[in-house]
Amino acid sequence: MKEQKMLFESGNELAAYAAKQINYHVMGYYPITPSTQIAEYLDQMKADGEHDISLIAAEGEHSAAGICYGATTGGGRVFNATSANGLLYAIEQLPVQSGTRMPMVMNVACRTVSGPLSIKGDHSDIMYTLNTGWLILFANTPQEVYDFNICALRWAEKVNLPVIVAFDGFFTSHQKRNSQVFVDDSVVKEFVGEYEAKYSALDMEHPVSIGSYMNEPDIINNKYQLHLAMREALDELPIIFKEYEELSGRTYDIVQGYQYEDAEILLFVLGSAYHTAKVTVDKMRAKGKKVGVFTTKLLRPYPAKALYEICKHAKTIVVADRQDSYGAGGGNLSIELKAMLQEYQLAIKVISRVYGLGGKDFYEEDAKALLELGYEKDAIAFDYLGTYTGEQDYSVTPLFAPLREKETAIECKTLNESTAMPKRLAPGHGACPGCGIPVNVNMLMRGIKGNVVILFQTGCGMVVTTAYPKTAFKVPYVHNLFQNGAATLSGLVEMFKQKQKRGEYPEGDITFVMVSGDGGMDIGMGSALGTAIRGANLIIFEYDNGGYMNTGYQLSYSTPMGAKSSTSHVGNMQYGKTFFHKDSPMLMAATNMPYVATVAESNPLDFMKKAAKAQKYANEYGTAYVKAISACPLNWSDPPNNERSVIAAAVDSCYFPLFEIEQGITSLSYDPENSKKKIPVSDWLVMMGRTKHLGKEEYRSVVESIQAEVDRRWERLKARAEHPLL
Repeated sequence: MKEQKMLFESGNELAAYAAKQINYHVMGYYPITPSTQIAEYLDQMKADGEHDISLIAAEGEHSAAGICYGATTGGGRVFNATSANGLLYAIEQLPVQSGTRMPMVMNVACRTVSGPLSIKGDHSDIMYTLNTGWLILFANTPQEVYDFNICALRWAEKVNLPVIVAFDGFFTSHQKRNSQVFVDDSVVKEFVGEYEAKYSALDMEHPVSIGSYMNEPDIINNKYQLHLAMREALDELPIIFKEYEELSGRTYDIVQGYQYEDAEILLFVLGSAYHTAKVTVDKMRAKGKKVGVFTTKLLRPYPAKALYEICKHAKTIVVADRQDSYGAGGGNLSIELKAMLQEYQLAIKVISRVYGLGGKDFYEEDAKALLELGYEKDAIAFDYLGTYTGEQDYSVTPLFAPLREKETAIECKTLNESTAMPKRLAPGHGACPGCGIPVNVNMLMRGIKGNVVILFQTGCGMVVTTAYPKTAFKVPYVHNLFQNGAATLSGLVEMFKQKQKRGEYPEGDITFVMVSGDGGMDIGMGSALGTAIRGANLIIFEYDNGGYMNTGYQLSYSTPMGAKSSTSHVGNMQYGKTFFHKDSPMLMAATNMPYVATVAESNPLDFMKKAAKAQKYANEYGTAYVKAISACPLNWSDPPNNERSVIAAAVDSCYFPLFEIEQGITSLSYDPENSKKKIPVSDWLVMMGRTKHLGKEEYRSVVESIQAEVDRRWERLKARAEHPLL
């Protein structure tokens, strides 16, 4: 055994620690709860100089998977982490990775797949990956997360297949436990060994084509070889586990059972619930009931023989699925266990129950209820555990009356007049004190009269306003995920047009507004650009708070350069975010959309006038885009009551200039130079805790770079405003 030390850490922290010790070449990632901490911890260690992994924050999970695939074709070691819909967004890339036999390791902190949106843990995401050709380990303790991450890379490179290390989100991922790690990183490096890729896109002397076009009969042979690699992997994993035991003293089998040898009733459960079930088994055994529990550490390749050896003597097996394969009479654990029993011709009764969806806790009482099912002669084969029917006679009582068109047919030419406009977003939401989201949404709506339908992409704004069963909206509201908001709303716009065209909807206008923020215009930029190019009649409104705020403030492409976040730490080797903020108004303007504008709550009358213009352009010509700088006191680290002055400073420093582009012609809405209010960008940066460190002498070169870029963009903007064609 090699020397180890005790750490009190979570599964996410230990996944990052293992990656640090391996010192991967590249990690492409995108923040998504509950896996985000893995990238955060790695970034902190990077800032402290503990590893040399290149951490690339993509603009979405699909691109993160592409970054990882591209890196693996270069013959190096690659790492990733994701969850839930992020995993599904990337899933198109997973068969590419396995089909071209490129090894890597990806951690999946398992979480509910929406909709409806839920960030809590279950197994509905990981089961989508069963047919992607990836090897899949499932860890049920933080210790296993650490150990499996080390074994996974060795396994991946042995059989040339990528590996997922999965574990329960918010249970294993976040719960801290005493765990052993190797003191010396070199022990881990020696165990995984040197990696020499057989093929590399960087080998100039032996050029290869990776991912060729392939038809029959070659494609079936490719897939057959992948099948053979899976069979080889099943043989290799016990060998790797045995070698790892010699280093660590920890023994792992691909399946694990407790009190199963003489059990009449067995419970089959995956993940952290296994440990709760063990406690229940002991209590029921003390009362003379022959019960047991078993689990698997391996989802792919499927360990049929090992599972057979554990459960072959049971009379009844109760399978607890933390997901449902809807319409199949059970989740994937149930379906595949039944297939194994049929293959081995075992006449064992199987009862399936879906439990724990959306992070619903699993208690000893639940394990007992499941095991007791095995003694019920008339227990139905499939059902859910822990559901409720609700109130059968419940009727919805609106908290406020819907806004009629006549109540919002108000033209607001002054600030005083705007106070008469009813709020479409009602008070009573759960936003943090000083949050700019409700301020900016309501200010936009002050300038928009008549009927409004709002779509929110995922983000803080969506979460704090629509917590079931309440809503803060007085107008129709739709939610869709980050990456598809604009396309979704454009579909609703087309339905409105078609219904009016066919006489199925009354005459009149509706203004459609998509609200995005919290990094939504990174992952959703492609959808937004496509919608704008198509000319859909809607407004895209971005509240830019400069980060992925709803996941705990990771860097986004709109985060200021030099800002610290949970994925751009400040340390001896790092000064915060390393690249300039995205100029999304100019990106949108490049689509030749009819109207682009920037607004700020520090200039409210300008804000409302531009909202009114956006409504006119959206309804009559095509897509309009309005961007507001939006405060986030929690993550900007400044007092909520100072936000109006902080935003004014962003405008006066020209970091966030106010302008509009109408039908391709640019005009400045406010010129701080002419008003003699222009300030250095450093004056704005030091007002916020996230960038206050940039006031130190050691970061002067960073501030000079930011100032030079702000000046360059400002001069270009002025030049456009002065040119008759721009």
